[in-house]
Amino acid sequence: MSTQAGTLYVVATPIGNLGDLSARAAATLAAVDLVLVEDTRVTGRLFQHLAIRTPMLACHDHNERELMPAILQRLQAGESAALVSDAGTPVLNDPGYLLVQAAHAAGIPVRAVAGPSAMAAALSVAGMPAHSVRYEGFLPARAGARRAMLERLATETATVVLFEAPHRIAAALADIAAVFGAPRELCVCRELTKLFETVRRGRAGELAAWFAAHAQERRGEFVLVVAGAPRHEAPGAGAETVRVLDILMPRLPLREAVAATVAITGEPRNVVYALAVGRQRGA
Repeated sequence: MSTQAGTLYVVATPIGNLGDLSARAAATLAAVDLVLVEDTRVTGRLFQHLAIRTPMLACHDHNERELMPAILQRLQAGESAALVSDAGTPVLNDPGYLLVQAAHAAGIPVRAVAGPSAMAAALSVAGMPAHSVRYEGFLPARAGARRAMLERLATETATVVLFEAPHRIAAALADIAAVFGAPRELCVCRELTKLFETVRRGRAGELAAWFAAHAQERRGEFVLVVAGAPRHEAPGAGAETVRVLDILMPRLPLREAVAATVAITGEPRNVVYALAVGRQRGA
């Protein structure tokens, strides 16, 4: 395969199974003048498997801005380059969008070499609507920030896709069940395309309890697909809920006012939170 001079190729690489690398992707990586990678060790193993000897340059969150002028200069001089991440489709929860943005601004052609994506793979097996999706990437590492983010997503009617690390998966699932409600439909995808791939679908409360009890299943990489909030739930809150919330909000921080209102009225947390945010904003 020949590549076009002065072109940046955004190349998807396997998320686990090396057989998922397309013939076009392999040919592109072998034909370009330079491959921009997150970690030379990770991509180096792929290159060794494919017998590719193209020079690599580490380009990641910590040096992307610094390297961009030199990379753009090489592209403008007629060299071709490929951008890859450690796994999957670059830019989706990985570095690289600044370089792609700068290439467009400089008039450099950018071409997609499509392929594996953890988000797309999870949606394909989750059995949930994918015509409207909200992708949020990794949940925050700290419990308070994670909970706050989930509270913001609780009334989202689109299907929500999240990533989580193995050492936080049990806590994350417990928080999803508590914030979204135990009955919310959830699909937990572990080690997609790899030897120990598992896909479990059920209610959030049930899955949180199952993973809490099975430590051996909390290893690997996780993608969580959460069903959107039923549309009829998003706006609804009774008059008593509004009255209690209006009493508590001037006296307590938002989260404490929401928690107390839920305890007093029995209204779903996501409904109360959405109401509180709206009233805080003057809606």
